[in-house]
Amino acid sequence: MPLSPSPVTGLHHVTAIAGEPARNADFYARALGQRMVKRTVNFDDPGTWHLYYGDETGAAGTVMTFFPWAHAPKGSVGAGQVSVTQYAVPPGALPFWRQRLPAEGARLVAEAETAFGETRAVFADPDGLLLALVEVEDPREPWTTDAIGPEHAVRGFHGVTLALTEGESTARILAEVFGYAEAGREAMGAGEAIRFRREGGVAPIVDLHVDPAMARGREGVGTVHHVAFSVPADAEQDRVREALIGLGLEVTPRIDRQYFHAIYTRTPGGVLFEVATETPGFATDEPVERLGEALKLPA
Repeated sequence: MPLSPSPVTGLHHVTAIAGEPARNADFYARALGQRMVKRTVNFDDPGTWHLYYGDETGAAGTVMTFFPWAHAPKGSVGAGQVSVTQYAVPPGALPFWRQRLPAEGARLVAEAETAFGETRAVFADPDGLLLALVEVEDPREPWTTDAIGPEHAVRGFHGVTLALTEGESTARILAEVFGYAEAGREAMGAGEAIRFRREGGVAPIVDLHVDPAMARGREGVGTVHHVAFSVPADAEQDRVREALIGLGLEVTPRIDRQYFHAIYTRTPGGVLFEVATETPGFATDEPVERLGEALKLPA
């Protein structure tokens, strides 16, 4: 039975694999203009950083996180992965970003393209991770810098694109558990793009790029490790976990990530989904005005 209404409110965060950590921090915190809201370590591999970037408080739907391994091999984007992370920028902002980001080490992949009626530019960050900046009206208050004003600043995520060889199993999870509804289809390369949208909440888009002939992705630098969906707190997370198990998926027990609680499931399409709580948030071990300034370690 569908989980109705679903407690999922949209995306929570996207976690990717980077190369050199200083280069990663310079690009996301200075060139792209996000705030570093937490510098900690990978709880499962404490020998490496875990860096978080977002808006002022690291609100759900704005947070891009990285595991940087300076000497890790490059990955390749393909089936079973998040292929594109989509950021929302204001209408008219793309000329600014097309000039700024290539000068900061990003490669312009698509200067201006239209997807589902929205204009966007696609870049590869210095590690090759694909980012789409999408011109949309978005009411969220942005984090700004001296070089990036509110007329250009990213608002947070618009959505993600999942690369799949078949879309039906993932579509079922999105519709029956996460509360998304199909909102359109269009051709995409040799395959098809299927848009799912969640009304209300933030970062409402999940696009499925389905191509039965697509090669399998290989995890490494420049690829996304997992995508997290947002729920308010533990009680809502429990409901989602039960619904995922009801679809026959294997789901981890709740894991305390200090700034949120997490559960994980590997979807039949190969993408690793996380469901993360919006509480307790990133200000648990440092005040909002000092977020990201010091190394914070778990107990």
